[in-house]
Amino acid sequence: FRIMAGKVKWVTDIEKSVLINNFEKRGWIQVAENEDWNFYWMSVQTIRNVFSVETGYRLSDDQIVNHFPNHYELTRKDLMVKNIKRYRKELEKEGSPLAEKDENGKYIYLDFVPVTFMLPADYNLFVEEFRKNPSSTWIMKPCGKAQGKGIFLINKLSQIKKWSRDSKTSSFVSQSSKEAYVISLYINNPLLIGGKKFDLRLYVLVSTYRPLRCYMYKLGFCRFCTVKYTPSTSELDNMFVHLTNVAIQKHGDDYNHIHGGKWTVSNLRLYLESTRGKEVTNKLFDEIHWIIVQSLKAVAPVMNNDKHCFECYGYDIIIDDKLKPWLIEVNASPSLTSSTANDRILKYNLINDTLNIAVPNGEIPDCKWNKSPPKEVLGNYEVLYDEEMAQSDGPDRDLRSRSGQSSGVKGNRARDSGKPILTTWK
Repeated sequence: FRIMAGKVKWVTDIEKSVLINNFEKRGWIQVAENEDWNFYWMSVQTIRNVFSVETGYRLSDDQIVNHFPNHYELTRKDLMVKNIKRYRKELEKEGSPLAEKDENGKYIYLDFVPVTFMLPADYNLFVEEFRKNPSSTWIMKPCGKAQGKGIFLINKLSQIKKWSRDSKTSSFVSQSSKEAYVISLYINNPLLIGGKKFDLRLYVLVSTYRPLRCYMYKLGFCRFCTVKYTPSTSELDNMFVHLTNVAIQKHGDDYNHIHGGKWTVSNLRLYLESTRGKEVTNKLFDEIHWIIVQSLKAVAPVMNNDKHCFECYGYDIIIDDKLKPWLIEVNASPSLTSSTANDRILKYNLINDTLNIAVPNGEIPDCKWNKSPPKEVLGNYEVLYDEEMAQSDGPDRDLRSRSGQSSGVKGNRARDSGKPILTTWK
């Protein structure tokens, strides 16, 4: 497709279908071109090649790409948790009130990822934690895979020993001979709708990490399981009960190819407002926004903030039955293929709006610009966090805002009394 007058226009429907499929299948494709400039949409593997020292390739000022060189600091499951843990410790050392803990030693504001360990490195720590609550269920995921591949649930130590322990030496096999996994405490009390588990897929665009500037896409969706949820241990192997990935659910007998087992975020909001109340619902979404911003802040110091780069992340969030959101993982290449008509529209708009922010008005890209586009080109995006603006409010702004004492980049609409109710984190 071509970028013209600030809009992305498909040449033909056939080209549109081919291009979107090729985003994931061909490594990279040239998205737009003329005699003066190129705009590329690349896979994570191609990004590694482009920024590799060995290749000696250098991007010119009129070339921009859709990944940061070391995006995996956030999108690899083990590195995401590692960076968030480091971020917490740094805030503690600084004496930041954001790192405050309750009487049980849990973070008040930064408790948004399930208890997680890396295997095989943290096996002994995991066993110690498991024995504190032997009836708990844990979920194991390979660090570098997506679409639900290689994921399974355990509730007994014998199951993990069978997976990765040498019976003779009673020790883990070497890291090189077995893929690294993360093991996380399973959220066994998810919020259910119609008896089924679901998660949220939200899109977040980062134009720069230093200073951090990110945008929230308003058209996210929920992904539902096809089989009703049960915490019964007899169903631990039934992935149609536990994993919301479309790549898995589409093979289920009850999968609906018309709606794809998906709800829009706006429908979820309406449901929650009608069943739990508007104030509680707004608080939930404020907390989700807080999680996203804090996860980006956690990786900002280690991210290679190359001026040629931007990134559209796919955030996976699970909400438990107490309406507490949990960050499950962040995807570097969220699927751009469509499984339904609504999917097609959403992802068309997502690509369109992303490119209009990355290259405002369809002009020749310039990596030296300040990456602060005018509001009229944001489309379905809205500014989620602007670090430069935040710093002007003082260093304790985040905490004051988290407690509802201060407004930030944007405020919530008036509720009930007619007065603006401030968001709980901005």
